[in-house]
Amino acid sequence: MKSKILPAPLKPGDLLRVIAPSGALREFEAFERSLEIWRSRGYCVEILPTIDEQWGYLAGKDDSRRHQLATAWNDPNCRGILCARGGFGSTRILENWHWQNNSVVPKWLIGFSDITALLWSLYTAGISSLHAPVLTTLAHEPDWSIERLFHWLEGRPLPPLKGCGWGGGIVTGMLLPGNLTVATHLLSTPIQPNLDGVILAFEDVTEAPYRIDRMLTQWRLSGALAKVNGIALGGFTRCEAPPNVPTFSVEEVLRDRLGDLGIPIVSDLPFGHDGPNAVLPVGVAVTLDADQGILDITSPAARE
Repeated sequence: MKSKILPAPLKPGDLLRVIAPSGALREFEAFERSLEIWRSRGYCVEILPTIDEQWGYLAGKDDSRRHQLATAWNDPNCRGILCARGGFGSTRILENWHWQNNSVVPKWLIGFSDITALLWSLYTAGISSLHAPVLTTLAHEPDWSIERLFHWLEGRPLPPLKGCGWGGGIVTGMLLPGNLTVATHLLSTPIQPNLDGVILAFEDVTEAPYRIDRMLTQWRLSGALAKVNGIALGGFTRCEAPPNVPTFSVEEVLRDRLGDLGIPIVSDLPFGHDGPNAVLPVGVAVTLDADQGILDITSPAARE
C-alpha cells in the first residue's frame, strides 16, 4: 500500500492558519495558551476573523466554516492548518468539497476527534495529515507529547508508543487514526477510505459501553474490517455506563468485538481525549507488534 503525499517539514517562521471547522469555540483560555505554544516555537499563527462565530452548536454556518478551510488550504503562503477544536460539524462542510487543486502545495492539517472526517477525507485524496491535539487541548498536554508534535512536523523521527499487546504477531501497514464515533459515521460514504492493508487506530470519549458495542458491531457487519491488517486502540475515557445499569466494561466490549478477528491488536496506547494525546501521522507506514504491545512509526528519513 502506497504512502500518502507528505507535506514538507515545518520550520520556525512558517505561516499557519487557525480554522474552526466543527463546534463553536468555548474554551478561550486553553485556546490562547495553545496559540502561545506555537508562537513561542517561532511560528506565525494567524486566526481567521470568523473563528468565534456561532450557529447553534457549530462554529458558524456551513458556508462560513467551509470558506475558512478553503481560504487556508488555497493560501500559497500557508504551510499548516491548526484546528481550533472538535465537537461536531466537519462532515457537514465536506459535502461537495474537493481537495484537488493543482496549484496548491499540500500542507499540514492538524487535529483530532471530530477533525477525523477531514483527516480521512485528505487520506482518500492521497495526502497525509496529523492526528494531534487541537488548540483547545494542546496546552493540557505533557511536555513529551508537545515535543512529539514538533518532532514530527519538523521532520524528526518519533519514538515508538507502548501499550498492551493482545498477541497475534507483528504486522505493517498504513496508519489510519481517528475517533471511533466519527469514523463509524463515515462508513459507506464517499469519505470512507480504502481500508485494505491499513492499521486502524481508534479512540473515543463519553460513549457508553453499549454504544461502543453498537459501533464495532456495525464495523463487523459492514465487512469494513475484513482486510484491515491490525488495530491500535488508544483511550476510551468517560465511557462508563450510568450507575445501577447492567453493563459490560468498555474493556470487555473491545475484547469481545475485536478479539476474535485474528489480527494483531494493541490497546492502551497514549492517544485520545482526557490524557496524553500522542501525535499519530495519517497515511504513513507503521509496524504494530501485538506481542510486545508496540506501535512503531516509520521515521521521516526512511520515507524520503
